[in-house]
Amino acid sequence: MTHFSSSISIDAPRNVVWEAIADVRRHSDWMADAAEIRLTSVQATGVGTTFECETRVGPLRTLDRMAVTDWEEGRLMGVEHCGLVSGVGRFRLEDQIDGGTTFIWDEDLSFPWWLGGRAAAALARPVLALIWRQNLRRLAGMFKESSTC
Repeated sequence: MTHFSSSISIDAPRNVVWEAIADVRRHSDWMADAAEIRLTSVQATGVGTTFECETRVGPLRTLDRMAVTDWEEGRLMGVEHCGLVSGVGRFRLEDQIDGGTTFIWDEDLSFPWWLGGRAAAALARPVLALIWRQNLRRLAGMFKESSTC
């Protein structure tokens, strides 16, 4: 398993950031690599929510099946990835003294042996880190846009 982590400071209160990420269908609003997200459960939030995410990274395409496995309202969302790449991911929100929010994104992912396993993970690490940093910037930018006149 390979660990990936990224974080960003967002100029919005934690509850406002949570509202923007709680419904997984809205993740494609700020995740450039999430081409389409389809619910496969009746519910859209909380533990037990399941969904498919059509993921695109350059010419590569994959269908990632996910299930929400951890949920602390307003603070934490954890998912299990079941697809070409497997593992767990977690979004964690923390209050900042200035009223903003720190968004922390952690992933522990495994690549299949037939796709190169750890070697593929090593090659993917810088690419995924760049994509996820850009995604977090897009998310933070959503709050800057909404707070201007």
